[in-house]
Amino acid sequence: MHQLGTLEDLPQEYRDQLTQKNLVPLWPNMRAVLPPRVPTRKTGTLCWDYQTIRPLLLEAGQLTPMEKAERRVLVLANPGHGLSNMQATPSIYMGLQLILPGETAPNHRHTPNAVRIIVEGEGAFTTVDGEPCRMERGDLILTPAGKWHEHHHEGEGPIVWLDVLDLPLIYQLEGSWAMEGQPQVPSLARDKSFADYSAAGVVPNINFERDTQTAPMLRYPWQKTRACLVEMATHYAEGLLRISYVNPENGKSLFPSIGFGAIMLRPGEVISLPRRTTPCIFHVVEGQGSLSVDQGTALQWVEKDTLSAPGYSDITFSNTNSEAPAFLITADESPLHQYLGIY
Repeated sequence: MHQLGTLEDLPQEYRDQLTQKNLVPLWPNMRAVLPPRVPTRKTGTLCWDYQTIRPLLLEAGQLTPMEKAERRVLVLANPGHGLSNMQATPSIYMGLQLILPGETAPNHRHTPNAVRIIVEGEGAFTTVDGEPCRMERGDLILTPAGKWHEHHHEGEGPIVWLDVLDLPLIYQLEGSWAMEGQPQVPSLARDKSFADYSAAGVVPNINFERDTQTAPMLRYPWQKTRACLVEMATHYAEGLLRISYVNPENGKSLFPSIGFGAIMLRPGEVISLPRRTTPCIFHVVEGQGSLSVDQGTALQWVEKDTLSAPGYSDITFSNTNSEAPAFLITADESPLHQYLGIY
């Protein structure tokens, strides 16, 4: 591509007139917003080390009571997007949320979609539109846009989970808002939606129309996901072991904006992921290893760490344990990219 004219090529008087009229010349900026072949990427390769974050999160529990926080969260912000913008990727927000024994994060609902990936702790549950959902290590708990949800901790010790929301997207669309509500009175059996949909290939006979844009199953237990990956490994001696979390009624992604999945790395395995347009998030449920992007410096990771990698990149994972597999949960913007026709 040939060089275009710059802003400095234009007389200052002309530029001042444009500014006064809220106008901007395109040609000096066009290469920045439409670069050749590969887009400008702000999402950096990063590892949020849980063991160094955890003391800060627990200290937040001492410094800020729940009534002063509503949601006690430390946001995992990717510096390329600006820390104050609270973005892990262009359209994904992540945060580590803490609840202490006996606490309740009060009932509210909001326009962004949210998933909770449980990091540590036992004895807590999330109530979503009247359905209590258990929260156990590695589980995915869905709180789709507009659904009432509150969190309760009846166990011992802290419970921590990773929030994953499409908040940056909804905020930029000027559609982000929240509403507080009264405490919920559970009206459904615990994990009812999981019981309804947990048998693969079988769905309940629902005699009413429902919104199929969001998944009807609210809890995706990690033990079932893990068992699926382990079973796959017995049938495939090589190649990427990867599954997707989907809406059991239509096979589509859990949300139209964020796709979720899980990866298993065989003991000692080194594998490259397919090159894709979307940046990606990885949360380590089990194991240890390294991540390198475009053959750059490898980042070391262990269980409970969370990583990010930009799109349009070659991503390589290594399981540094030669005796045990590693498992990671993934989140990316693939449904949004597919809808927009840029995937």
